[in-house]
Amino acid sequence: MPAPSSHAPTSTAPAQAKPVATAPADGSFRARFGPVALVVTAGVSVQFGAALAVMLMPRAGAAGVVTLRLAAAALVLLLVCRPKVRGYSRADWSTVVWFGVAMAGMNGFIYQAIDRIPLGPAVTLEVLGPLVLSVVVSRRLLNLLWAGLALAGVVLLSTHGGGGLGGLDPLGVAFALAAGGMWAAYIVFSARTGRRFPQADGLALAMAVAAVLSLPLGVIEAGSALLHPSTLLLGVGVAVLSSVLPYTLELLALRRLPAPTFAILMSLEPAIAATAGFLILNQALSALDAAAISLVIVASMGAVRSQTRPREPQLQPQPQPQPN
Repeated sequence: MPAPSSHAPTSTAPAQAKPVATAPADGSFRARFGPVALVVTAGVSVQFGAALAVMLMPRAGAAGVVTLRLAAAALVLLLVCRPKVRGYSRADWSTVVWFGVAMAGMNGFIYQAIDRIPLGPAVTLEVLGPLVLSVVVSRRLLNLLWAGLALAGVVLLSTHGGGGLGGLDPLGVAFALAAGGMWAAYIVFSARTGRRFPQADGLALAMAVAAVLSLPLGVIEAGSALLHPSTLLLGVGVAVLSSVLPYTLELLALRRLPAPTFAILMSLEPAIAATAGFLILNQALSALDAAAISLVIVASMGAVRSQTRPREPQLQPQPQPQPN
């Protein structure tokens, strides 16, 4: 999408003899790399929030943590955004409801996965969803090559120190893959919601839908434990780190970032998750893990460069000499 400043007003001054390059706007660097920074910040926040959630699971269970996370996030966003509910079409509401369904499924599945397998492998398998999405929607060969390199890193990281996926709980693996599918749907509906609703209004409404969907499962699993003060406090922390902050940043980024680039940037998630697991959960990295993370980071950087490389300056035509 061209920057708003790319259309300069027509000048009434006489034409110059030399070709003039269209100068980039002052905010061109921020316009190109700002969305990338938003996505990376969101990834750091969500993975450290997931590590905190692992510590909360013994108190409330996986479904209970999801309920706390989504309910607290919905409450915060509804209070901050105060979204209006009138003036939207049926298509608008359909989009926001499906966004909420994708959000609930993505959170529910990945928390069931990390309750059974380590955080790094779980997120590694989950990120296959965005990678597949990037291959499906991209029409540039270079993007497909970067996606292939990222996929190689994901596959290598999935061995988790050489043990292979066979050493992981099969149900945990299935939940992680299901979360990846819902993550791909989340990317699609997040972008659509950002275009249909102002600010973060659509996100707040979708978060409320996700909270309502997750509430019965959380109550069944955790019951009154959800109301314990320390559990509630940790749940709010997980909600802010894993939902409020990252989803808001991602929604803003998707308004200015192509979906293929956003999807491949999700390849950074295993690296961030492995780091969070190491720092918070004492899950050490092997040399094989580090090599896989390097592949994923290189692929992500290449994808970003291919999408954000500045175009060649357009030259204005030189004035032709007038006959005497």
